[in-house]
Amino acid sequence: MYAIIETGGKQYRVEKGDVIDIELLDVEGDKIEFKNVLFLNNGSAPKVGLPHVSGCVVTGELLQEVRGPKVVNFKYKKRHNYRRKVGHRQNFLRVKITGIQG
Repeated sequence: MYAIIETGGKQYRVEKGDVIDIELLDVEGDKIEFKNVLFLNNGSAPKVGLPHVSGCVVTGELLQEVRGPKVVNFKYKKRHNYRRKVGHRQNFLRVKITGIQG
């Protein structure tokens, strides 16, 4: 059984027990519910949402807040002594999927 959920402008294919990194959300406690389920396959009859599957919820448990890999932006203009280096690390929430109801 798996589902395709949407959060933070991205889509994730999840199963029970998966650990995913998502964009930061305002959550209280360590339980998260994803109600934007786009597709659900339970083994017998897949359900496709228009745009979301009604009555389907994916639950998750917040594990920790992590930082992604460093992304380096380097600007350079030859023969003009112009160099700019900027680094960035994005913050993510690490979530373990605990259940899919639907």
